[in-house]
Amino acid sequence: MSASAGAQPQLVEAQDPALEGRPGGQRLFVRILDWISQDRFQLMNITDRINEIVRKSGVRDGMVHLQSLHTTTAIFLNEWQDALLKDIETFLDQVVGRHSPWRHNDPAYSDCERRNADSHLKGLLLGQTLSLQVRNSSVLLGTWQSIILAEFDGPRSRSMSVQVVGV
Repeated sequence: MSASAGAQPQLVEAQDPALEGRPGGQRLFVRILDWISQDRFQLMNITDRINEIVRKSGVRDGMVHLQSLHTTTAIFLNEWQDALLKDIETFLDQVVGRHSPWRHNDPAYSDCERRNADSHLKGLLLGQTLSLQVRNSSVLLGTWQSIILAEFDGPRSRSMSVQVVGV
């Protein structure tokens, strides 16, 4: 497992200027963020980067919606602590074994050459979207909560849409 606490994934940012503002004080701010994962399984703490986008948006109070654009990744909240991160990996491997006889991996049933059924199923368990409140120009999180992007089929380039809406 690679839990990228110190090593930062490569990031590229794109924007759509047509979505920058709305009348009446309401703002809509959209960014596409790209990461390049280093390992097949990798957890990335993206909390600071998402808070940076929220600050750039100019939204003081509202919502931030995160959407992975891939079915073999996931976005979730949890504590960013080494032992727990290893437990998350162990749990997911126990629930969805990589070498189980998945039809998606079997050429008799599927044309997918990546043999990544476990990656799809892990993404299905945790989900590809997350909506959070924005308060005082920051994502509202509990004391120990971090926003985590999970890679299940790396190393690959990954994209996430970040939409901030509010006043």
